Amino acid sequence: MLNVLKTLFLGASARAEEQLTDHLAIDLIEQKIRESEGALSLAKSTLAALIIRQRNETQTLSRLETQIADLETRARQALAAGREDLAADVAAAIASLENERAVRRDTLDQLANRVARTQASVEKANRRIIDLRQGMISARAADAERKAQKSLNRSIGNTSAIREAEDLIARVVNGPDPFAESEVLDEIDAGLSQTGIRDRLGEAGFGDKTKVRADDVLARLKSTSL
Repeated sequence: MLNVLKTLFLGASARAEEQLTDHLAIDLIEQKIRESEGALSLAKSTLAALIIRQRNETQTLSRLETQIADLETRARQALAAGREDLAADVAAAIASLENERAVRRDTLDQLANRVARTQASVEKANRRIIDLRQGMISARAADAERKAQKSLNRSIGNTSAIREAEDLIARVVNGPDPFAESEVLDEIDAGLSQTGIRDRLGEAGFGDKTKVRADDVLARLKSTSL
């Protein structure tokens, strides 16, 4: 039983975590992009420092080459002049410089490899961040569409609001005709008044008519034209 409860608890926790992640997905993406940009900035600084050191080592190596060449020339001149003692001192200095040159060359080779690797990493990270930014645009659009659809679904799912709107429409469409109602009211009023009684009697031939009709006018016109 305890294992079942533990499994259910873990499942509920996982679902809650997934729902929270989905809800905060855009914020999480933005945070990851900022972290990636921070790492890229550090990598660029490292690359810049390596390139500066590489240039300094190159300049130092160039100076060593110049010094060695100059001392070799002077040593040959000393030997030519029979000053082997001076030539021996120069040879010792040249040997020291050549050893330093070998170390500088190894250092420069290592720096070149590090610069190449770091530069490749920077370029790769930069491309990935560009892709992330483009993906962020798509994610924002999808999130906005999802929220709009969710809001629409909530509105459609609100049956009470829909029912009220339908009732109002039916009330307007199926309401009484104001013109017909006015005519009925006139008829009722006429039936309740004495004028209405006299009109009905006149129309029936009992006494004079109270209103002039089109037929009366036409008959009068015919009689006067003969």
